[in-house]
Amino acid sequence: MLNHVPGGTNVEARLEREARIIARLEHPGIVPVHDAGVLQDGRLYYAMKLVRGKRLDEWVERATSLPERLQLFEKICDAVAFAHAHGIIHRDLKPQNIMIGPFGEVLVMDWGVAKEMGQDQSNPSQGEKNGPLGASQTLQGTVLGTPGYMAPEQARGDAAVDAGADIYSLGAILYFLLTGQAPAQAEHDPNSSVPASTLIPARRLDRTIPRPLEAICLKALTAEREGRYTEVTELVSDIANFRAGRRVRGHPEGIIDAARRLGSKYRAVIALILAYLLMRILLLILAGL
Repeated sequence: MLNHVPGGTNVEARLEREARIIARLEHPGIVPVHDAGVLQDGRLYYAMKLVRGKRLDEWVERATSLPERLQLFEKICDAVAFAHAHGIIHRDLKPQNIMIGPFGEVLVMDWGVAKEMGQDQSNPSQGEKNGPLGASQTLQGTVLGTPGYMAPEQARGDAAVDAGADIYSLGAILYFLLTGQAPAQAEHDPNSSVPASTLIPARRLDRTIPRPLEAICLKALTAEREGRYTEVTELVSDIANFRAGRRVRGHPEGIIDAARRLGSKYRAVIALILAYLLMRILLLILAGL
């Protein structure tokens, strides 16, 4: 796949930055850059691997099990965690920027608004200009990201945006995988003290969603950066804990929740014990006849 733009444009600066960033990220979940340079007519180009598959928002439309979706989400997180470890923040994570290959491989795409940690978000050298906004469009200028998947501090245009913005976006992607839509905001009731920006919990949209997964979503989507997971690896750890039937740090358990979790984890063992006890009771009853 060959990307090229006319020389001397703002888009060229973005393309050059994207190529430079991707070249630093050698990971199975990130499409590699094979070549880069300048064409004879002065246009900048870079060549990438041709990606085949479906976008996440298209892929999720087919019937998929919860374990399959969580496994895919962990792959997305792995690529983002790798980028963070190399000092890169994506800043525009959303289902439309995730590709799923024919064999279940996951590729995190579109690093055009990515940022090197410690770099000023509003740096004019980034070559971004203000433009029309839409629910599925990238905000340009000092505000970069996509509504619905963008962290509050990112939407405000804060220059100090860090890896926490990507963690928020990952929480939004998890919310999408569970509910089929971007994180929804409660409609403002003028007679209520609840703020207009209150996030609708995932279980309000689908009661079959396990409470621990909802808690993981809410923690990642906390408006204040300090309330979210510190690193992507912590988010992945909680997902792994849920899949293994272990306690999730983001979900404070009561006695009933703990019993339900342990019952689900040791279902086969509990069934065998109950079958044994039932057999013993029957034998005692028969012996007394």
